[in-house]
Amino acid sequence: MSPAASEQVWQPPALGELLRWGLPAQNTLDAWVVRGLALLARQQVLTISGLDHIRAVHDPFIVAINHSTRTESLLVPALMVLYRGGRLVHFFADWNFRLVPGIGLIYRRAQTITITRKSAKPAFLNVLKPLYMKPPGALSSARLYLEAGHSVGIFPEGTVNRDPERLLPGHRGAAYLSLATGTPVVPVGIRFPEADGRIGDHARMEVEIGAPLAPPRPNSRRPTRAELTGWHATLMGEISRLAGKAWNPDTITGDQP
Repeated sequence: MSPAASEQVWQPPALGELLRWGLPAQNTLDAWVVRGLALLARQQVLTISGLDHIRAVHDPFIVAINHSTRTESLLVPALMVLYRGGRLVHFFADWNFRLVPGIGLIYRRAQTITITRKSAKPAFLNVLKPLYMKPPGALSSARLYLEAGHSVGIFPEGTVNRDPERLLPGHRGAAYLSLATGTPVVPVGIRFPEADGRIGDHARMEVEIGAPLAPPRPNSRRPTRAELTGWHATLMGEISRLAGKAWNPDTITGDQP
């Protein structure tokens, strides 16, 4: 493991150190994809604190992160994989990003969990959507990963939220998976200290990884609506604290996980 990997706070390593970074859990091609994304991250990710909370020895867990830019959904997961020696965290990702050259390849290699809730832009691309609507579905796929000892990652807000002050209400998939499987959630907050107003895709960021939160009742029965709503509020409250954004529990809707 690289010397920097043992530190509690990650800061952009020197180019040579990054190119030599050991990724024993990845094959040669995928290791270079991870290093390439990490090279890009050197320009945008100022620090990552709390990395010990996502060490591979703690698998399985559910990473839950606020979502403010398109780039963070590539760079932050790649840096997590880098720190974990190449061991993947299987993140949820919208199906339409798989249509983008380059990004689609990265998502396939990263074994992301495909979500098909949204429509494509432009709309004519929706003719391709059935190709990505494969059983058993996103939540069931994530549950299978967790039960097999692999960690998963979710952006609960469900879309890019460029508001520098407030989180969106969020979907409850992370809360549901945690309650249904007894898996802890690792909350993560991304801050943009230099952003002035609307957060842009190239804004530089600081990432704070919080301590894992154990679900209040770790068993496999389906959670009640009250349990799900309460646990979701706990998770979003911690993400709010870490991200430095307000979150209003009164905005929780009755949508399904």
